[in-house]
Amino acid sequence: MAPPAPGIPDPASAHQDHGPAGAYPVPAARSPLLPGHDHDPGTYRPALLAMLEARSVAVVGASSRPGSLGERMVAEVSRSPAAPRIYLVNPRYQRIAGQPCHPSLADLPETADLVLLGVPDSVLAEQLSLAASRGDRSAVIFGGAYEVPEIAPGTAGLRARLADIAHTAGMAVCGAGCMGFVNVAYGLRAVGYVEPDPLPAGPIALITHSGSVFSALLRTRRELGFTLAVSSGQELVTPAAAYARYALSLPQTRVLGLVLEAIRDPGLLQQVLAAANVADIPVVLLTSGSSAAGRAMVAAHSGALAGQDGGWEALADAHGVHRVGDFAEMADTLELFAIGRRAARPARPSEPAMPGSANGIATVHDSGLERAHTADLAEELAVPFAAISDATRKRLAEVLDPGLEPANPLDMWGGSRNAEQQVTESLVALADDPAVTAVALAVDLLTEFDGDRSYSLAVSAAAQRTAKPLVVLANVAASVDPVEAVWLRAAGIPVLEGARSGLLALRHLLEHAGRPARAEPPRLDAGRRDNWARVLERGEPDGALLFGLLRDYGIRVARACPADTVDGALAAAARIGYPVVLKTGEPGIAHKSDAGGVVLGVRDPARLTAAYADVAGRLGPRVLVCETVGPGTELALGITRDPDLGPLVVIGAGGLLVEFLADRAVALPPVDPARALRMLGRLRVAGLLAGVRGQQAADTGAVADAVVAVSAIACELGGHLEALDINPLICGPAGAVAVDALAVRRSG
Repeated sequence: MAPPAPGIPDPASAHQDHGPAGAYPVPAARSPLLPGHDHDPGTYRPALLAMLEARSVAVVGASSRPGSLGERMVAEVSRSPAAPRIYLVNPRYQRIAGQPCHPSLADLPETADLVLLGVPDSVLAEQLSLAASRGDRSAVIFGGAYEVPEIAPGTAGLRARLADIAHTAGMAVCGAGCMGFVNVAYGLRAVGYVEPDPLPAGPIALITHSGSVFSALLRTRRELGFTLAVSSGQELVTPAAAYARYALSLPQTRVLGLVLEAIRDPGLLQQVLAAANVADIPVVLLTSGSSAAGRAMVAAHSGALAGQDGGWEALADAHGVHRVGDFAEMADTLELFAIGRRAARPARPSEPAMPGSANGIATVHDSGLERAHTADLAEELAVPFAAISDATRKRLAEVLDPGLEPANPLDMWGGSRNAEQQVTESLVALADDPAVTAVALAVDLLTEFDGDRSYSLAVSAAAQRTAKPLVVLANVAASVDPVEAVWLRAAGIPVLEGARSGLLALRHLLEHAGRPARAEPPRLDAGRRDNWARVLERGEPDGALLFGLLRDYGIRVARACPADTVDGALAAAARIGYPVVLKTGEPGIAHKSDAGGVVLGVRDPARLTAAYADVAGRLGPRVLVCETVGPGTELALGITRDPDLGPLVVIGAGGLLVEFLADRAVALPPVDPARALRMLGRLRVAGLLAGVRGQQAADTGAVADAVVAVSAIACELGGHLEALDINPLICGPAGAVAVDALAVRRSG
């Protein structure tokens, strides 16, 4: 059995009495806590363990009324295979379903590891305070903790009061506004709604802010198997990252699914994601709030500030997280990682690549149109098809009916009676090709009314003859034969239920195998850092001073000289050489072009004199005389500060396009040259850098070096900067040159 994820030590070694032997899968013993930095050792670890592996549970608001929250809480926790001691609390009852019911928490014979609070919002603070005073370790708050004192007296400032009570007492809290959790590995059901019983055991740990997503994934007919499933709700106290850390300490967890609205405890979240990456545990992430409307809805729903989409992008890129765009893609990706085989990792950059090393997928179809549709989708989604060898084409030709092209993607349907054998041999031939990473039988897997099972039997037979990932890729989820899908999944063959979502899942599989290592922080230049930190403490550098900062970090800048008289401007131009660019140098003008403060192509002293008179007369005497940089693709490069993650490196379309083309790539520093090149490759303007219509290609290595240099600025001076904007960075065959820049200091 695999060990826990590196860097994610066991929350504790207590609570190993899990009920009768053989009653439920019991986690292997985990290592004790290791010493080291912890973001909240008083809450996240021991209290969370008491919650998730509770041996005693108090149910406050227990009820015998059918269909009520109180009745469901009692029924669900009573189904727990771990068989915790259960105490029912409700002053209206003496007994419920034959069990004694206590008037109050204060009447219980022992403190509770876990308190389930199914009470109105108006008494939540009172009940949680009572639990805290007794020494109860944790709580689940199902109610929304809405702050509507005009309707529910006593709810003013409720969420803050609940958080303060729990923090002070060192309690872990799931919620408010949650569905609870099921710890499948331990055998504890702490939910307020009826969920599958038993919940299938498997390798997925799911933590979601949304209760609806929690139920949807637990109740899917795909029977995804779980180690832990948590609906964490508003996370007033305990964040998603704490549950994820616990999940990674379980040897059974091999896939982590996260559905998040906001980043809480970013330090712990990054620690968990980094550990999962090292442990080769795929993390599948779905976020909400990428649009302005979405962020407003998140705030209205949970009171949280949604993570900016750039922050999520940078977080996922830094830690090899598989970010999905919708629930269909999430379900297919979770299934692929959970029950399918993993793709082999390619040779590392320091190792020689084998000839024809795996680099793409192969698909087998029974429809020419569906084959073409899949090829179109794959190109749109940047899912590569492997370039198969002549030897593989020859093997395919020997299997196929006459007239069918041996190619990838492959249409094998010729109406032959030997279709089952043809499918099997085609799949195996493609899987044997060194260039193929994964193979898909891309058919609709319909219910066959004549009982024909050729496709299922063929793909199963092929799976026994290859160690590579092998899947079924369907087009219409509603058309998939559920019986055949169950049979294939039980055999370890994922059934991906949509062409788009399935191809994206396969792309995640390829990317997981080829994910790069996180860049090491650059060597700190303390003298350089301290010098520019003192400059930033005095004020915001601009003009020649800011160009000096960029130059000191290795960024090539246009030659520039400041001036505050016409004679000074003329002397500067004489030193630089015509033609020159004249820019206003007055402080406080962030967007010089918008203010009419930039004059291009000044070719002689007379035109410079006139341009200076105009700019100085309108904006002030201070100017900057700059060299004219040759033509090239204009990019914008800089630093922005995420409220949760800190400084981020951003590169995108520059010049005037920066306002009109949402084309950018974002990364957490440090950024190394390889990651910088990948960022450039994600841009829509990447084609311009490669050269179009006879223009020479830009020196992308020099552009990547500029990105790495900005990353160094973020690492050394990020604490002093709110933003840095180099726009444009003109990129041509001779390199990348910063032409204009703006720095914004952090307040305070």
